[in-house]
Amino acid sequence: MTRTKTYLLTAVSALLFLFLSWAFADGLFNVDNLFSGHYYSEYTIITYLMLASIIAAGIFQARKLPAEGVDIRPTKDTTTSGQTDDPVLWKMLLGNTYLAIFWMPLRFFIGLEWLQAGEHKIRDGAWMDGGTALQGYWERAVAVPEPPGRAAITYGWYRDVLEYMLNNEWYTWFAKAIAVGEFMIGLGLILGALVGIAAFFGTLMNFSFMLAGSTSTNPVLFGLTVFLVLAWKVAGYVGLDRYLIPALGAPWNFGTLFKGREETVRHEGRATA
Repeated sequence: MTRTKTYLLTAVSALLFLFLSWAFADGLFNVDNLFSGHYYSEYTIITYLMLASIIAAGIFQARKLPAEGVDIRPTKDTTTSGQTDDPVLWKMLLGNTYLAIFWMPLRFFIGLEWLQAGEHKIRDGAWMDGGTALQGYWERAVAVPEPPGRAAITYGWYRDVLEYMLNNEWYTWFAKAIAVGEFMIGLGLILGALVGIAAFFGTLMNFSFMLAGSTSTNPVLFGLTVFLVLAWKVAGYVGLDRYLIPALGAPWNFGTLFKGREETVRHEGRATA
């Protein structure tokens, strides 16, 4: 990775953010709403700050590189019989921190969509006080119209699940969970905090909405967020995951916060053996 390649990667990432904001959202660069809107997350200054962050991160990374660059090409894996290797570029995108800038536009675009959706619901009494908004949504979803009309829900088992939740008035608390959950997903993606977990729950919510018959932005967000799930190790590196992932680690690899626990587990295992 050289400085020139880093600048090129930054330009591609910035253009990707511009494309996503133009193709799948409206008014994100409206200069008349820089500091105005019904909700704070709708202030378009946020979009400009995100674009500036992508560019700044790329410039910062390029200037830190030595003049001769660094070799980031992964060595070929030693594979066992039947095992196939991934393409080099794909392997680097999912696992090399020097390419983490590429994931910033996806994080920012998807995160802002969730942040706006969450703020709308958190500041709406129909979601936070009794959950009547969610009750109405579920009632419309489970309704079965007279032929030749088609029901919103395709799968009967999912209709049964929603009807059970309706009959037991789960919407009174589930609406709050959805509102806060959407806001936290957006915040996590934007700040780069536990991106893999935030992205997973984002896809879960998109999938649930689509099962209930809602299209809207869900297919686009679902498709884009899947890539963040796959790139969980590096997608938030230009963010809080730079510190969170080494500290927390993973279930199969303890982080620095749990190294003492790992040693204890190993010692107990040897003692038992």
